[in-house]
Amino acid sequence: MNKNLLVTKRDGNKEAIDLDKIHRVITWAAEGLNNVSVSQVELKSHIQFYDGIKTENIHETIIKAAADLISPQTPDYQYLSARLAVFHLRKKAYGTFEPPHLYDHVVKMCEMDKYDRHLLNDYSQAEFNEMNDFVDHWRDMTFSYAAVKQLEGKYLVQNRVTGEIFESAQYLYVLVAACLFANYDKSIRMDYVRRFYDAISTFKLSLPTPIMSGVRTPTRQFSSCVLIETGDSLDSINATASAVVKYVSQRAGIGINAGRIRALGSEIRGGEAFHTGCIPFYKYFQTAVKSCSQGGVRGGAATVFYPIWHLEVESLLVLKNNRGVEENRVRHLDYGVQLSKLFYTRLIKGGNISLFSPSDTPGLYDAFFEDQDKFEALYLQYEQDSNVRKKTIKAVDLFALLMQERASTGRIYIQNVDHCNTHSPFDSKVAPIRQSNLCLEIALPTKPLQHVNDENGEIALCTLSAFNLGALESLDELEELSDLIVRALDSLLDYQDYPIPAAQTSSLNRRTLGVGVINYAYYLAKNGVYYSNGSANNLTHRTFEAIQYYLLKASNGLAKERGACPLFNETTYSQGIMPIDTYKSDLDNICTEKLHLDWDTLREEIKTHGLRNSTLSALMPSETSSQISNATNGIEPPRGFISIKASKDGILKQVVPEYERLKDNYELLWNIPNNTGYLELVGIMQKFVDQAISANTNYDPAKFDGGKVPMKMLMKDLLTAYKMGLKTLYYHNTRDGAADSQTDLQPEDDGCEGGACKI
Repeated sequence: MNKNLLVTKRDGNKEAIDLDKIHRVITWAAEGLNNVSVSQVELKSHIQFYDGIKTENIHETIIKAAADLISPQTPDYQYLSARLAVFHLRKKAYGTFEPPHLYDHVVKMCEMDKYDRHLLNDYSQAEFNEMNDFVDHWRDMTFSYAAVKQLEGKYLVQNRVTGEIFESAQYLYVLVAACLFANYDKSIRMDYVRRFYDAISTFKLSLPTPIMSGVRTPTRQFSSCVLIETGDSLDSINATASAVVKYVSQRAGIGINAGRIRALGSEIRGGEAFHTGCIPFYKYFQTAVKSCSQGGVRGGAATVFYPIWHLEVESLLVLKNNRGVEENRVRHLDYGVQLSKLFYTRLIKGGNISLFSPSDTPGLYDAFFEDQDKFEALYLQYEQDSNVRKKTIKAVDLFALLMQERASTGRIYIQNVDHCNTHSPFDSKVAPIRQSNLCLEIALPTKPLQHVNDENGEIALCTLSAFNLGALESLDELEELSDLIVRALDSLLDYQDYPIPAAQTSSLNRRTLGVGVINYAYYLAKNGVYYSNGSANNLTHRTFEAIQYYLLKASNGLAKERGACPLFNETTYSQGIMPIDTYKSDLDNICTEKLHLDWDTLREEIKTHGLRNSTLSALMPSETSSQISNATNGIEPPRGFISIKASKDGILKQVVPEYERLKDNYELLWNIPNNTGYLELVGIMQKFVDQAISANTNYDPAKFDGGKVPMKMLMKDLLTAYKMGLKTLYYHNTRDGAADSQTDLQPEDDGCEGGACKI
């Protein structure tokens, strides 16, 4: 290494490279870590230095050199490279490694309009001093490298044009806490700020992208998921598209229910014209979704929902297919196909399915969600009515087309609308569930907009977060964590803005929350149980019982303080009906665990005092926030011991938690023999979860004769999911054989990220 190389300083001056300083920084970053070599990092860095290199480029070269050494055998390089990245990030943000005093920082950021000025109005300097004292900046050193790069790329307040960074992670966390508890009485709020800060900064609680990136800034829209239903009129379709544009621009992921739109050839104005069908309007929605970027990070994304009995279903099922021409394809949306027991029954019995236009069959569409007996009676009536336009197709052929398109695109999703309404916190007679969102874990009532400012319409929003199961030492911890997260998210509903009246009306009347989990695979590994063989069933039952119980208890406690949500009377909870009362009894054949908590007392407390929130739980994918917490994704098994994810910041490598100790306990995705055990576990979770679950199915063609997954297997899994009571199915993943058994290159998914539902 040439010690005479010159370095270009930030002010433009040049001086000799200081290798001793570089050595000291790397040595500092390596302190307390196992199986890391300072000299190896130095060697990999030095060979990339050149005369005149900028100071900033030296830092980035060292960081990348350390990150390149991350492997399952040497996982601590992910912390060494993270510490170096934090050092570099703080120098960029503050000009020095030590952060400024919190109060001084907030004053400066408010003057720059980077932070919301309410912070200085709501909190005194003495309170900022108190926050400054309990903030622990050393917690930055517990991040993995992937987490730091995700923070820098998505969450920290910055100028996305110039690349300037204005804060570090601990100030993000404490100011999110300060914003969410600003409306609490001054005598107690600092205690809540401190406890919530501790919970999120030690990764016990995981927050979604909109909250992490937006709370503390002048932007005030933080709901992760937005559900918009369109009617069959031009005014309603236009109002839907307008709402889509507004919410995409504010980082939300969109679900669009378009099932009411009449089929091609339907009469308009008494036969004066015939209808162009669904596809032109889907194209319209696609344009609306892609018209705005989400905070400059990525484009918008949406899933469109329609029933399997729609007259155009055969054309709608192939809209993502790469074959065909642009005129008959709408490839930049995802699709949710809606099913119910009637259609599964006809599949099993080898029967036919009749296809209708909703406009030709009065009452049928609403009954599909509100009352399955009424739906079946109307369906049979319309099948026998020769005056009603229809098409008949073999059930097996239609399901085969559905599963074929789901397999080939990976993103034709399933919604079981009967389960969504019979195992629901809402009374389907007055508040039916007619759609989900683009990650298929939100199940909330909607009503079509008739115009943009229609206060009688209902746009459903859901605010998300997650428990980190891997960080729990005892299920008893869930009681306090539930209280903290319910209070924080409930405050957010009043703190945020609502650009459309129908969204504000719905949100403040129903106050829906969706708390999920991350790090489930690590949780199973820690407890020595597995996805595939039933050994995790009882543990999962105990865990999700505790999650739902303590969330309900927290919301009930908040209702006693602040009142129940205004539309509590539209929930089944108001009738004393709990999730444990409406689950699929088939689960009892795979899980013998009894209930452990006092549900009867809680039931009476809820009937008496109500709930502050109509819903409490939903299990989302959590791709990015799992990385922030150095956790495994949501409830999914890891693809490899080390994940290698492509992002705009380059390749990010992350090793599963406690690899050396637990490597024999982890069950990797492609080593799991089939989907049965996983789907049964999801069914056990769904017993308690009051919304829905982003559940995937996974297939390795190499395991089957001829390298092709049999249709029989796809159908079996679909029926198993239904039998277990699953409300939704998300991705269909097919192993392509490109990656080896230890790693999988996973590009960042564009279906839910950047402010949508992958918290």
